Amino acid sequence: MRKPVTLQRLREMHASGEKIAVLTCYDAIFAHVLDAAGVEVLLVGDSLGNVLQGHPSTLPVTMDEMIYHTACVVRGNRTAWIIADMPFGSYQESPEQALRNAVRFMKAGAHMVKIEGGGWTAPIVRLLAERGIPVCAHLGFTPQSVYALGGYRVQARDEGAARVLRQHAAELASAGAACLVIEMVPAAIARELTKELPVPVIGIGAGAGCSGQVLVLHDMLGMTFADPPRFVRNFLDGGADVQSAVRNYVAAVKDGAFPDDAIHGY
Repeated sequence: MRKPVTLQRLREMHASGEKIAVLTCYDAIFAHVLDAAGVEVLLVGDSLGNVLQGHPSTLPVTMDEMIYHTACVVRGNRTAWIIADMPFGSYQESPEQALRNAVRFMKAGAHMVKIEGGGWTAPIVRLLAERGIPVCAHLGFTPQSVYALGGYRVQARDEGAARVLRQHAAELASAGAACLVIEMVPAAIARELTKELPVPVIGIGAGAGCSGQVLVLHDMLGMTFADPPRFVRNFLDGGADVQSAVRNYVAAVKDGAFPDDAIHGY
């Protein structure tokens, strides 16, 4: 059995170019399966609002629901690093509100919390980092801002937006963010950020040049309400079972076979 994945290990992987495999996870049995299949990071995503609860967005998900699912994942996991999404409304009010809720996640067993957005989030990241709570930032398409962004659209396509994205990424890293998820941005920008930043950059719909990749578990298994985004691959298609699908996903991330920048087209 592998040693527990630590933040230092993730930093070493980023520095050496070894790809990091990340999947969302919401319960104990899948935590057990994903951990055994070699997934380094389990993200307890507020995407559970979509795939488990049937909501059209992540906005209705509550802190209590996120704490519950985080605790379930912790009980099923042995060695993977666990990141918990801070849901909409749990950190927007003030850094102090964010600290209170982040403490709840750490007490539930999370190793790191994830916060969406840049600019205004830097003080929050700084406060949490100073209090010993590892933070993963999230830029590009941020699902909690889906209505403000005009729907599920690729971000940072023009020069001005790309400049702001780079600025926010640098500010968040400087504030103490230990990891960055970057979603639905041009592959070239994601690749540049991965080279420039001192922290791991995990991509979703952001091309193959990132430190690692993350997908929603149900998307990766082909279990969707509608057609998935074009950057998603169904790893269960043609596979023997769920664990084989997860192992194939890990292998594809590790050797660079997933994602395919030519398919993404941006």
